[in-house]
Amino acid sequence: MKEYSKQDIRNVVLVGATKSGKTTLAEAMLYEGKVIDRRGTVEDKNTVSDNDELEKQNQRSIYSTPLYAEFMGKKVNFIDTPGADDFIGGAYSAFRVCDCGILVVNAQQGVEVGTQAFARRAEDIKFPMILAVNQLDAEKADWDVVQASLKENFGGKIINVQFPVNAGTGFDGFVDVLMNKYYHFKDANGTREDLEIPAEYAAMAEEYRQALIEKAAEYDDALMEKFFEVGELTEDEIRAGLAKGIKDAQVYPVFCVSAKKDIGVKRLLEFTKNVCPVPDNKEDGPASLFIYKNDVEPHLGEVSYFKVMSGTITAGMDLEDPVSGNKERLSAIYAVAGTKKESVTCLKAGDLGCAVKLKNSRSDTTLSAPGSGITYDKIKYPEPKYRCAIKAKVQQEDQKLGDALKKIAATDPTTIVEYSKELRQTILSGNGEQHINIIKWRLVNEFGVDVELFAPKVPYRETITKVACAQYRHKKQSGGAGQFGEVHLLVCPAEGELNTKFKIDGKDTQLNVKTQDITELEWGGKLEFYNCVVGGAIDLGFMPAILKGIKEKMSEGPLTGSYARDIRVFVYDGKMHPVDSKEIAFIIAGRNAFKEAFRNAGPKILEPIYDVEVMTPAEYQGAVMSDLQNRRGILGDLGADKGFSILKARVPLAELYRYSTILSSLTSGAATFSMKFADYQPVPGDVQTKLLADYAAAEEEDE
Repeated sequence: MKEYSKQDIRNVVLVGATKSGKTTLAEAMLYEGKVIDRRGTVEDKNTVSDNDELEKQNQRSIYSTPLYAEFMGKKVNFIDTPGADDFIGGAYSAFRVCDCGILVVNAQQGVEVGTQAFARRAEDIKFPMILAVNQLDAEKADWDVVQASLKENFGGKIINVQFPVNAGTGFDGFVDVLMNKYYHFKDANGTREDLEIPAEYAAMAEEYRQALIEKAAEYDDALMEKFFEVGELTEDEIRAGLAKGIKDAQVYPVFCVSAKKDIGVKRLLEFTKNVCPVPDNKEDGPASLFIYKNDVEPHLGEVSYFKVMSGTITAGMDLEDPVSGNKERLSAIYAVAGTKKESVTCLKAGDLGCAVKLKNSRSDTTLSAPGSGITYDKIKYPEPKYRCAIKAKVQQEDQKLGDALKKIAATDPTTIVEYSKELRQTILSGNGEQHINIIKWRLVNEFGVDVELFAPKVPYRETITKVACAQYRHKKQSGGAGQFGEVHLLVCPAEGELNTKFKIDGKDTQLNVKTQDITELEWGGKLEFYNCVVGGAIDLGFMPAILKGIKEKMSEGPLTGSYARDIRVFVYDGKMHPVDSKEIAFIIAGRNAFKEAFRNAGPKILEPIYDVEVMTPAEYQGAVMSDLQNRRGILGDLGADKGFSILKARVPLAELYRYSTILSSLTSGAATFSMKFADYQPVPGDVQTKLLADYAAAEEEDE
């Protein structure tokens, strides 16, 4: 392979809803780029992109696959990404290293929720996009419906470069108004005839071309001036104007494609080569790269996929991670087309490639010239939407399970594994139940660990709602040194301004704060601790011990063993012994006095509440709303966005287990959602009663 400078490199991500045909399009692009001489199919399980055993079994993309084609003197790198929301992490990492996207739209469906999810991401980061209307050869393909759908979703950004001829099972060509030609295809192998536009399409072609010229002129004052004067632009001028609009994410050109029959793919590549943005990476200066994906491949081991961010990367080069200081040697570097890896001597700024068997570098890692200090921001992935508890079926394999999960998470940053000390469970989080099931399959089949998945415990919190006092004397005298400590304290909710006037033992009492300690708790909320002891009833030196005892009890709340939070504690009296008072005595006295006061202070269990946003086709809106309400959800704003209903609700985490699966069932897989932690709120009375009963039963069982 020859060396390519960034002017001759294009980096493109293929995105689109499930079943839109991205993998088939990728196969046709490889064929047109002479990387393969025969196109595989998803059904025959022999595509370059879907090369993993799981992808073949499921006949769908699960992982993103870097590919390339050398086409008309340019190197077009493209990444085929999964369409399912469960595997959206692959698209997020590809967005990071690509400079333009091809959004694939199913001609039978128009813009789907999945399409819109990728479009929203592109819009959020102002990412350039081209739209490829695929499957125009399908029986239910409808150009007019697709046009209406595109305009509803993307408005004035849409501009048609082409329109199809005989959309449906007879689809055999299209009119390209940029080239002013009719492209007719004689077979299913992309054999193309370049013809004059037939008379019956001339008027439509002229209408499309004028719209294209006007759109191109919008982004360049000189072109706009010429258009007003002459009423026409050349092909090169149209391309130049569109290039500016695309780069600024202000225009989305629309192309006609049947990836299955290789119709329109070559023209799409030509346009990509001529008009898509050139990488803006620096060719001079120190060498640096950003690793956006990791994988483990048979016969190769660990493979790190990267983009050259600056300078030139060469085989044998030594780089370092400026954050950790770890050194890495790139013993060999490769251009990548799925499992095909072509060894190259160098890759220049803007190019994509991979290295094998790096010692410490994983996804989201910068490697740069030693001493340069160059580093790049990590990829921000969506919040996980599915969580479950996981354990090995055979307890002796717990360590093996932990090692396996660590390896899986290293290659998939959207897989989050954490051991919850609070819940005493290993929690596995991902983007959906399909995502989690794939992880389970890998654990069983690749790592040989049989596992159980089950509903995780909920991280409840405990707090109080009113004022209460308690006192506790710890006294131990049974041979040897004794223990003595007595603590009198008052608790109240930690809210509002500090109040130090209380009724204690029936008397109005003004407490005077001597010292204070305010702790922001690691599990959220706070503990305010005030020493109000007068007259030396308890030495100041014992206050840390009392605080320690209280914190110990707050880490295992009195009601259900959950963390306690948002409490003020006033220690106002107590007693000590000149010989027997020790730190341990006041730890025990403080802990037990707090426990008793807590139970008398209107204790309340709090549950985590999540903000949930659902995007669904309008026909499923009622079913989705009803289901959210059945989950104790409080409905918020109801809106519409480009043809879809947007529902917002606040829903308890306890009610969201397997929600992604239920939502998919309710909407035939047409809806998507996001969820983000909002806050803690008191549980309803009936729920608290049940939680207390369940905890008491569990405690009794443990005994």
